[in-house]
Amino acid sequence: MINYDVLRKNPFNLTKKQAEWVKSTLEGLTVEEKIGQLFHLIMYSSDEAYLGELVHKYKIGGIMGRPMPLEECCKAINYLQKESKIPMLISANFEAGGDGMIAEGTNIGPNMMIGATGNPEFAGKQGYVCAREGLAAGANYAFAPVIDIDYNFRNPIMATRLYGSDPKLVRDCGVAYTKAVQEQGMAVSIKHFPGDGVDERDQHLVTSINSLSCEEWDASYGEAYKACIDAGALTVMVGHIMQPEYSRKLVPGIKDEDIMPATLAPELLNGLLRDQLGFNGLIITDATTMAGMCIPMARDKAVPYTIAAGCDMFLFAKNLEEDYKFMEDGVKNGTITPERLDEAVMRILATKAALKLPEKKEDGTLLPNVEEAKKVIGCKEHKEIELQTADCAPTLVKNLQAVVPIDVNKYKRILLYPMFTGDNAYMGGGNENIEKIKEAFEKEGFLVSVYQPVESFQEGFSVSHLDMVDKYDLLVYVANLITKSNQTTVRIEWAQPMGANCPNFQAAIPTIFISFANPYHLLDAPRIRTFINAYKLKDSTLKAVIDKLLGRSEFKGISPVDAFVGKWDTRL
Repeated sequence: MINYDVLRKNPFNLTKKQAEWVKSTLEGLTVEEKIGQLFHLIMYSSDEAYLGELVHKYKIGGIMGRPMPLEECCKAINYLQKESKIPMLISANFEAGGDGMIAEGTNIGPNMMIGATGNPEFAGKQGYVCAREGLAAGANYAFAPVIDIDYNFRNPIMATRLYGSDPKLVRDCGVAYTKAVQEQGMAVSIKHFPGDGVDERDQHLVTSINSLSCEEWDASYGEAYKACIDAGALTVMVGHIMQPEYSRKLVPGIKDEDIMPATLAPELLNGLLRDQLGFNGLIITDATTMAGMCIPMARDKAVPYTIAAGCDMFLFAKNLEEDYKFMEDGVKNGTITPERLDEAVMRILATKAALKLPEKKEDGTLLPNVEEAKKVIGCKEHKEIELQTADCAPTLVKNLQAVVPIDVNKYKRILLYPMFTGDNAYMGGGNENIEKIKEAFEKEGFLVSVYQPVESFQEGFSVSHLDMVDKYDLLVYVANLITKSNQTTVRIEWAQPMGANCPNFQAAIPTIFISFANPYHLLDAPRIRTFINAYKLKDSTLKAVIDKLLGRSEFKGISPVDAFVGKWDTRL
């Protein structure tokens, strides 16, 4: 028997009328429609043939938007909400700003940039902009905040997506973001339970591990999740991440081979998240296309087992027709019991009711209006928040040469070393413009050259040390190595031949290293004596860094992680 009492409790807190809508809607659905509600898929465009199949054939419960132009966003969402019998959850990775779904959206900055301000109020401002811009375009669900903790600098996927390595800072930023977003009527999804950032491996590529003891977990990730849950977080996103110590505690005698990622672990979903932490809201899987879910269990079993284990919604599909059939078979063969199916769909509907989607559908405010959205997205208020963040975040990690602030007359001739990710970067990338960076320095009166790798190399014929010292006053490395979801490390790959662009001249020529992404490059460039972390390459941070280099503004950022990676030589 389904327990509808949960609808009146935190985080749903539904009115009697809203609870009745959930109950009557659930009771009016066919089994096929209930199965459809479990799926939360993806859209890249407003292609009505594709979207129409999702709505009419599969009757999905939600969809995530990848970044696209505002008009296309509005067109797609208008179509989906008009055609769907039940209002849809429309989500996006609103981790850093409205640009998580809207190409023209404001990017306030990634989480580590927020963490570097040392002030959780900036996480609230980040959430405020994410919600305002997302809602204006028709979204109602943020796949954020990321409340993972940076315990392992070698992790290849998290990096600047994290607020930092201090559990208290992460907790406070997560709460500030959660409150700011949900106060405006958008749901958050605190992620990635039970917590990324401990393993050096990526759940996109392997089932990763949160290896903390139960006591360590309670004092770190547990505190962050409990605080966000108490703040009213409507949903939790569960990662393909194992927490072996809690699995062993909650299932005494469990064999190592039976320890599963949280998406497939009832003891973590029910025993830890629901019972111990008291979470009553919607549980959604992370992307089920990741290897972290695909590796430990055959897909025909894993698809329905995510719901049977305690997840309420299934994110993405590897092969939609096949995954839907696997879910359907799971209902027919009893893997998903009728009670578990109803409970999952009830929570999906309750989330929609808590967001007032049925009321909005009824009064005509569910559909986005492009012209009205243009007044919000990228507005002056949001741009001012972006500029405030850009001013407060850049961090002067080392200034042992006292080069900063830079005297243009003393260090007039600069050689610029670009170190960029290129295409296929997670959450963006491939748009670096070395000319823009070069021009930013030239506008200040510097004479700037850009490093060009040599075409060939012979021992005894490399570039002259004395020529370099005579030709340049300052060497500036500019790195933008962004995390990718298909790589196993984020390290500097020096140029051929034989690390041609290594800082071989830093002992003779003053050298500055500026990272606009990964904050840990001192690992590969330890003796560079002036090092800056700026966290995001965009116009506002580039301008802020230039202003600070020239002494027009102070470096205010406080490193939210150990940029020295625990090594003594990185401090030289």
